[in-house]
Amino acid sequence: MTLATLSDVLQPAVKVGYAVPGLVCLGWEDMRAYVMAAQAERAPVILQAGPSCRTHTPLPVLGAMFRNLAASVDVPVVAHLDHGYTLDECREALEAGFTSLMYDGSRKPLAQNIDETAQVAAMAHAAGISCEGEIGFVGYSGGEGSAGTDPEEAAIFARDSGVDAMAISVGNVHLQTDHEGGLDEARIRAIEALTQVPLVIHGGSGVPYAQRAALAAGSRIAKFNIGTELRMAFGAALRAAVNADPARFDRVTILSETHDPVMEAARAIIHGLGTSGRV
Repeated sequence: MTLATLSDVLQPAVKVGYAVPGLVCLGWEDMRAYVMAAQAERAPVILQAGPSCRTHTPLPVLGAMFRNLAASVDVPVVAHLDHGYTLDECREALEAGFTSLMYDGSRKPLAQNIDETAQVAAMAHAAGISCEGEIGFVGYSGGEGSAGTDPEEAAIFARDSGVDAMAISVGNVHLQTDHEGGLDEARIRAIEALTQVPLVIHGGSGVPYAQRAALAAGSRIAKFNIGTELRMAFGAALRAAVNADPARFDRVTILSETHDPVMEAARAIIHGLGTSGRV
């Protein structure tokens, strides 16, 4: 069993100068491809169950799937709850065998966000696992706008919530399908100057590749969440498999053809963050 906590994989990343990918899972096919990519690259990996994944598959099932995959390889695998919105949801993930809980109170006032995140962090630490929180708000492409992280508030949040990793809003956006724009490095440096906790970038798919690599190597950003980029790879592979033979109807056969393209896309992400060969 190679299950690891978020702290297990992020602390070495900060010290050495690389970042660990938080890969957004939607089903067995993609999460298996991610773990096989990590094994091939000799790298740690974070499997993430976000809200849309949990809508499709219950947390106890996801926990069993993540743990099964972790047992099949000899590289560290983190079973991570992404964007947990309630204490009960976080508790359910803990009971399902997750090794990391992300509580998202980013839409709430600072004091309430700190208080509720601290409750999740205390629960996680009592069970020997990790907690991620978010300060500032990371918006959505074509949807809710972002609210940038204030460095002073980030310092208070990191100190009082007890989180092991802190997601920040510095120009990143969820669901972005291109790599244009980029992150506000001046704001990142201002946050780093006031905090010591490993930093997390949600919406990592929209960050230019060169900036991802540079920040992974030369900042306290130790985790980039990548979802859209991999969903696009999966969708393209699935479309190609279906179109190759319109008479086919066996889903196992069709879905099997997504494995190699998604695995290769995940390997490229791992390599680009400097995570390869760290195990």
